[in-house]
Order: sequence, then C-alpha cells, then structure tokens
Amino acid sequence: MTAPNHAKPSGSEAPVTFAVLVFPGFPMMAFSSVIEPLRGANILARRDCYRWVIVGADPGTVEASNGVIIQPGFSAADAPKVDRIVVCSGGDADHVVADEAMSWIRKSLRGGAHIGAVADAAFFLARAGLLDGHACTLHWTSQAAFTEAFPDIDLRRDLFVIDRKRFTSAGGVGSLDMMLEIITRDYGAELAAGVAEWFVHSPLRSSVDRKLMPLRLRTGVQNELVLSAIAIMEDAVEERLGMADLAERLGVSSDKLERNFRAELDISPNGYYRRLRLKRAADLLAHSTLMVRDVALACGFASMSSFARAFREEHGQAPKAMRRH
Repeated sequence: MTAPNHAKPSGSEAPVTFAVLVFPGFPMMAFSSVIEPLRGANILARRDCYRWVIVGADPGTVEASNGVIIQPGFSAADAPKVDRIVVCSGGDADHVVADEAMSWIRKSLRGGAHIGAVADAAFFLARAGLLDGHACTLHWTSQAAFTEAFPDIDLRRDLFVIDRKRFTSAGGVGSLDMMLEIITRDYGAELAAGVAEWFVHSPLRSSVDRKLMPLRLRTGVQNELVLSAIAIMEDAVEERLGMADLAERLGVSSDKLERNFRAELDISPNGYYRRLRLKRAADLLAHSTLMVRDVALACGFASMSSFARAFREEHGQAPKAMRRH
C-alpha cells in the first residue's frame, strides 16, 4: 500500500472534518461503517477528534438501499469546507451524474481535501478522472466492470486501499477496517484498537490478510493453496490459464492441486475456473455496457456458441437476459 498523506492534526486540537456524500440507494452498512468509528474515537478520546456532516447531491431526503430515509444537513450546492469527503453510492454508481456534487469535490480538492469512496462509489470518482494515477478498490461484484471501463487505473482486490489523498473500500465492514486504519494514522494505534474493541470488531488485519479476506468471505475457502490458486485465476480470467501452468506457478503438482480443490470445494480446479469465468461474465453483463461478444472474449471464450451454451448451463438463462436494463 502506498505511503499515506492524510493530514494529521499535528500538535493541534482542531478536529478532522469529514463529509459523507450520499446518493439514492446508498448502502447503509458502508455508510454506518464510515460514521460510527469517528463517533467511537471521539467517545474514547473524550474530545472531538472528528466532526462530520452528511451531504446530499441535491436538496431533500435520500433513501438508502434498505429503505431507510435520511435528511442530509447540506446539499452539494451549500456544502461546507471539510478535510475529507467520502462518496457513498450503491450499485448504480457507474452511471450516476451529479455535476453540482462533482464541482464541490473538485473545489475541495483544490483546497487540499482528501477524497474517498466506499462500495461502488469509486466508479463516480473514476469517471471524473479523480482516481487517475492512484490505486483503488470497490465492491467485488463491480470489479470486473471497473477494470473493463478503466483499464489504466490500478484496481486492487483488497478490502481497502489508501493511496496518498485517495482512500477507497470495498464497502460493508471493509469500510470499518479502512476507517480504523485512518484513525491509526491520525491518532495512533491505541485509539484505533480501542474503537475496534468498542464495536466488538476483530483486531486490525495485516496487509496480507486484507488481500485474502475478500476471497475468504466470498468463497468460504480456508485452504491457503486453494485461496492462492483462486487469486491467480481471478487475475487470469481472460487468458484462460491452463491448470498445469497454474500448478507450476504455485509450486505444486497438478495432482496435489486437484486433491486440495476436491477436498475443499468438491470440484476440480478446471471446473471452478470455468464457473469463475461465467460468474465474471454475469457481473460484466450486469454492470457494464460491453457487447455480449466482448464479454465472452473478456472471460476467455473464443466462441459465442460455446459461451452462450456454458452461460445457460451455469445461470439458467441466455447472456442477453442477464443484461441490466
């Protein structure tokens, strides 16, 4: 992870100010995971380490994806100057348009603010060029579409990424981990550990754990060899990696790789890889505008007929039926 550049209140009692920009359909779990650690830090430190405001792209209430309605204190047109802005958006972030909000973000950047995103909101920043030259992450269901849309951006399959003045998380509890890391950098590990304990959260994870944790959460796999193999498979969806080559990369025999997959997942490595490619295809169809033929190629299928047949067998419908309207 790139060295941080978060403004630390060195020698100053002034609180660090956050604004959370919410769009309709924002995920409540990620939203709460940004706000609550700040509140916890203030309680445990017995002073205002942080202050925060909620900002809507437009005036009025905003409804979360779970139906909860909130009333932001500001709209983007009258939002105050803050140290950090966190964009919180749901699964439609790939086509959200909010000119007023983007103007406020750009003005804040010129004033030295740091910009972050949780869940799928990295799409909103990337479309505006605000993640160019930075590493980032976002929710795993949208990573394939993000890579296709922004091939030059350094997307990392991590719970969170902090890169200079940008900070992004995959959402959910990953946002809590990101905020704990930010608190660590601002006020030290003792306060961050106290906040983690306050919310009955597991200890802060190592960088290696953070990279494997999304895979563990998605797959339920505990076997380290199988996890490592899946990580390589996910980075080689388009090239259609041979299983003998995969075993060689991992430094094991093909038989050992096969035995471990069978024991852990009751499926062969090749069968899992095929399922992974078809899952990636479904994600691209749902979250990108790629032509179906391009989706097939991006997922390692040279023939449209074989892709369509395999897709129907796996998902019970034709690829075009999966396309989001």
